[in-house]
Amino acid sequence: MKVISRKNEPYYYDSAKRQIPMLEEFLELFRYRELLAQFVARNIKIRYKRSVLGVAWTMLNPLFMMVIMTLVFSKLFRFTLDYYPVYVLTGFIFWNFFSQTTTLAMNELVWGGNLLTRIYMPRAIFGVTALGTGLVNIFLALVPLLLIMLVTGAPLRPALFFLPVSILLLAMFTLGVGLFLSMLAVYFVDILEIYQVVLLALMYLSPVIYPIQIIPEGYVWVFKMNPIYYLLEVFRSPIYYGCLPDFHSLLFAMLISLGALLFGWWSFARKADDFAYRI
Repeated sequence: MKVISRKNEPYYYDSAKRQIPMLEEFLELFRYRELLAQFVARNIKIRYKRSVLGVAWTMLNPLFMMVIMTLVFSKLFRFTLDYYPVYVLTGFIFWNFFSQTTTLAMNELVWGGNLLTRIYMPRAIFGVTALGTGLVNIFLALVPLLLIMLVTGAPLRPALFFLPVSILLLAMFTLGVGLFLSMLAVYFVDILEIYQVVLLALMYLSPVIYPIQIIPEGYVWVFKMNPIYYLLEVFRSPIYYGCLPDFHSLLFAMLISLGALLFGWWSFARKADDFAYRI
């Protein structure tokens, strides 16, 4: 009996058959992984296409901010902190990844989502594209951080091998937040502008450029209510402190990251079929 192969038959998507939207969105994303890689490569090329320094800007941007903060901020608050350039550069690399990736996730879907009205693709591809772009940038930004550590004499300890785990937790949290905000931005475009104000406030409420030790003891608990605090501690510990993050911070960071990813993915997948009619 002759068997007819269906390998080359066209794939048809039917939103009515989505039994578990979260799982279906993930499977669709895996099916379109080659398109995802092309989108990430496109973002990198577009960003540096007309730039004289090209990819170097990804490394120079946090470096310039580090110099400014080292000269101004530490003098303003008059605190002494060993290897402060390493401390503040670590914070900026963390913050740039989170803020730029979540913002890009919204822009990708709101301004690039008109593709959904022409062809089918998994809607989460826009948020994951932003994440992929951010991961490329964060690894590039780690190069000047390593150089600054060598120049300032900051110790390089074995705890640095834990850094991929820190980045993974940060990526999970960032993707979850990015997907949730993208879903909101489809319905309320003003979220894009409001979020920039929230980001500015959130940065100064997080120990990105200052040590939490300068906060009066009675207000420290307020800062520790910020989920960014724990993720930043887990990211900074192997780099600046040269040790593994403490169990309390790591546990909170894991729970926060997983919770944000699951909630963000669930809320996004639940509304995904409606995006083509809203954009």
